[in-house]
Amino acid sequence: MERPGAGGMESSECENVSKEKGAFEEEEFEASAMDSLIDMPFATVDIQDECAITDVPHINLERSKENERISKNQIKKKKKKQKDYQPNYFLSIPITNKEITRGIKILQNAIIQQDKQLAKAMISDGSFHITLLVMQLLNEEEVNIGIGALLELKPFIEEILQGEQLILPFQGIDTFGNQVGFVKLAEGDHINPLLEIAETAKRTFQEKGILAGENRGFKPHLTFMKLSKAPWLRKKGVKKIDPEFYEKFISHRFGEEMVHRIDLCSMLKKKQSNGYYHCESSIVIGKKPIGFRDLINEALRRERMGLKSKVKQIKELLLKPETQARIRRELFEGRSVNNSNQGNQVDFGATLT
Repeated sequence: MERPGAGGMESSECENVSKEKGAFEEEEFEASAMDSLIDMPFATVDIQDECAITDVPHINLERSKENERISKNQIKKKKKKQKDYQPNYFLSIPITNKEITRGIKILQNAIIQQDKQLAKAMISDGSFHITLLVMQLLNEEEVNIGIGALLELKPFIEEILQGEQLILPFQGIDTFGNQVGFVKLAEGDHINPLLEIAETAKRTFQEKGILAGENRGFKPHLTFMKLSKAPWLRKKGVKKIDPEFYEKFISHRFGEEMVHRIDLCSMLKKKQSNGYYHCESSIVIGKKPIGFRDLINEALRRERMGLKSKVKQIKELLLKPETQARIRRELFEGRSVNNSNQGNQVDFGATLT
C-alpha cells in the first residue's frame, strides 16, 4: 500500500480521498487482509525492508504490489468459499447401547405426554449418534476422497487410544438455546482423547482439500429432539423447549457407549431401514465382538463399495475417445464379417442344389 502523503499530495487532499473511500471500509479491508497475510509465505519478511522507498530497489516495490494483489484475490476466493459452505456429510459415532436408547425413549415419551405436539420434534432411536465432524462433499469424486480420509484416520485414532477402549458415559440433559435438546456427555478422562480424535479428523479431512468443521468449538452431545424438525410448531406458539419438560431427567444416568465404529454419513440421502443414516464407509475402533450379522453387513458393504468403484472405472473408460473409436471400428468390422458370411452361405447353398 502507498503511504499517505506520497507523490506530493497535500494533507487536505489525502483527507478527502480517505473520506471518499470510507473509513469503515478501509479498516475492514486492512483487518481481513492482515488475517490472510499471516498464512502467506512472505508474512515473516520485514515490511520496512521490503517496502522502504529510500532503501529498496524499484523491483521490490513491484513485487510487493503483486503480492498485495494476489492476497486480495485470495481473500475474495476464501470468503466466497466460506459463504458457499453448506455441510451435507458428517462423521458419526453411532449409539448402539440399548440401555441408552431405552432411556432416551422414556425421556421422549415423558416430554410428549406433557405436549403431544412435540412428538414431531423427536429424533428416532435408530438415528442416535454423536457428530464428530461435519463437511461438504459435492460429488462422487469428493465422496471417494472423504472415504480415503476416513481410512487414513484409523491409525491416528489407534495411536491416540494406545490400545485402550474409548467409553463415553452419558448423564443429564441440556439444550442449545432451548431449540435443541440433548443428553450430555459426563465429565471424565474420556473427554481429552475424544477431543483429540475430533481435531485429528478435522485436520485429516482438511489436508485432503475438503471443506470441514465449524466456527464454533466441538461440543460432543447426543441429540434427542430439535424444534427445527417441525417448523410449524412456532406458528402454534411452541418457540422453545420448556425446561420443566425434562427436569426429572436433569441428572439421570443413561448409560455408557463403547466406541467401536466411526461412519461417514450423508445428511441428505435416504436413511437405512433401521432409521440410521446412509453410510458411505466405516472404520472399526477397538475390539468389539463381531456377530454373524455384522460380518454379513461388512461383507455386503465392501462388495458394494467395490462394485461402485468398478462401475466408475467402466464409465470413465467408455467416455474416452479412443475407446469409443475402437467400439465403432469393431462394430463395423462385425457387420462386414456377418454380411460376408451370409453371402458365403447363399453361394454354398446354391452349389449344393
